[in-house]
Amino acid sequence: MKRFSLILLLLSLYIGIGAQTPPETFSNPVIPGFHPDPTICRVDDDYYLVNSSFEWFPGLPVYHSRDLVNWKLIGYGITRPDQVELPSGLGDSRGLYAPAIRYHDGLFYIINTCVNCNGNFYITSRDPAGPWSDPVWLNTPGIDPSLFWDDDGRCYYTGHANISGPPQWPEQNGVWMQELDINEGKMTGKRVQLTFGHASNARWTEGPHLYKINGKYLLLVAEGGTGFHHAVTIFHSDSLWGPYIPDHSNPVLTHRHLGNDYPIHSVGHADIVQTQNGQWWAVMLAKRKIDSLTYLGRETFLTPLEFQGNTTLFNPGIGKVLAVDRRPDLPWTPLPPIETRDDFNTEKLSLEWNLLRSPKDKWHSVENGKLTLNLRPEVLDSLVNPSFIARRIEHHNFTAGTSLKFTPKSGNEKAGLVLYRASEYHYQLLKEDNYIVLYKTFQGICSVIDRIPYQNPEVVFKVESAGHFLKFWYGKTAENLERIGPEQPFSVLADEYTGGFTGPFIGMYATSSGKISSGKAYFDWFDYSEN
Repeated sequence: MKRFSLILLLLSLYIGIGAQTPPETFSNPVIPGFHPDPTICRVDDDYYLVNSSFEWFPGLPVYHSRDLVNWKLIGYGITRPDQVELPSGLGDSRGLYAPAIRYHDGLFYIINTCVNCNGNFYITSRDPAGPWSDPVWLNTPGIDPSLFWDDDGRCYYTGHANISGPPQWPEQNGVWMQELDINEGKMTGKRVQLTFGHASNARWTEGPHLYKINGKYLLLVAEGGTGFHHAVTIFHSDSLWGPYIPDHSNPVLTHRHLGNDYPIHSVGHADIVQTQNGQWWAVMLAKRKIDSLTYLGRETFLTPLEFQGNTTLFNPGIGKVLAVDRRPDLPWTPLPPIETRDDFNTEKLSLEWNLLRSPKDKWHSVENGKLTLNLRPEVLDSLVNPSFIARRIEHHNFTAGTSLKFTPKSGNEKAGLVLYRASEYHYQLLKEDNYIVLYKTFQGICSVIDRIPYQNPEVVFKVESAGHFLKFWYGKTAENLERIGPEQPFSVLADEYTGGFTGPFIGMYATSSGKISSGKAYFDWFDYSEN
């Protein structure tokens, strides 16, 4: 009887879950936290999206969705240190800039720029989850390349640069095109400047994507810089090589006219996709502002669009990106609940973990339910690959923590929890000597917030965001924590102070501070959850 009752209960739960009505709306951003410069393509009923990643490794995260709202991280374009090296000395917000993902004849392509590390390249894979090929380097100027296949199967490269001579106004740039021989992996034929922007004073015209829609060519670009004046503009042509005429409605998408206090700002750098149902949607980057501060960097947003004649209307009747909007007419495909704890019980790191720059040596291991970090001379405030493993902060209100076992042998050996935005902007909550120490580095100046005596080899660290402030804790167990230091401003990691193109990360760190060491730090688990 008990077994029968259990079967009925499981059946009712199954029916209840299956009978849930899909939501009518979705919330932006669809991929929160540091996920800028989104690019998208569709293959049958599946959608794939890639973001830029700059100095972080592995690079170029690849996401999959079936409904354009729920996105799962499935891999990275750059996964091998020697595939596209992000070298020591690579500056903050340099490295892997805006990619473009495209699919042609059974093969996926990601084309990209590695700034300050060899320029423009493309990689290929039959499986978007990877592995991806070694790069084909193209020796082309500018950034933000994209690919377009015309009806005859020939491939064309569009990129950002002024190839026509001296600029006619400050910050003038443009978009140019050339044929790419995919079989040979080489550029071929003439280079043609397609546009300098939609107006005579257009600035930073970049991020081009070319499409052929209803028999005509549509060129979509980003303009105005990836800040408050960011915008999307479009151009039309009856011929592949132009002339490309600016649309009368330009800019077709921007939030700069909504003022400094509008909560969604810096909207731009879009890519568009048509669903299997014939609808059109756009992904783009934007930022969220909370009381004048932008904490999470550039994120991935979604908005509908329609074509009325030649004009591309982003969110028709509304004309802006909304925090909550109507859901795409696609089968609702929610993802399983996200695990809040990583117990390090797999053979390798989970996909959400990233490193700074390319690792030249193996300095971490995952085994026996522990993440082990080797203490190395490299430190966070240098442009190197330190023993630092971190994940994106994706929420304004979050709690994170970790359990550390570590016995420093000298004053230079340190390990603990770090919140990081750039080499000159971070918090460190560390165990060192016989102390727990909270450090703040702001504009490159490091200061001690608090130092508390502590001798136990095991410690639990915790941080919680509370509005515009961060609270830090430490203790022998997660159930017995004490505060360290006063509340600290989250703004140390915010765009308005840090600048740059990335976003905040949080993770585990170990260092021997410039000296050789055989020491190791052991992390039992790491928690991250939205408050």
